[in-house]
Amino acid sequence: MLLTGFSTLVWLLYMAMLVLAVVALVMAAMAREDAYRAADKQKKSFWLIILGITVAVNLFVPMLFLQLAGAVASIVFLVDVRPALQAVSGGGGRRGGSSSDGPYGPYNGGR
Repeated sequence: MLLTGFSTLVWLLYMAMLVLAVVALVMAAMAREDAYRAADKQKKSFWLIILGITVAVNLFVPMLFLQLAGAVASIVFLVDVRPALQAVSGGGGRRGGSSSDGPYGPYNGGR
């Protein structure tokens, strides 16, 4: 019973690393090439290769240390590179303003 619980935990860990790598790969593929240069990060092809290898390792190679290295690469992309790309591209969440702002400025309730 203990072995079954441990194998379930390890399987969940592998699935989490796979999902993390796939999400990072999709986000890297969706970003524009010029945003990588403007953010002064590695080229888009570099990140696509690294994250693609990470997905392949997570799918086909059951070696935990390679999967952990891929998880580190995915986390670096999501925590460092992606916010820099969003800042350069003008993307991201709301910056300033309030929740009552409309498309033409703040909504003042018909005053």
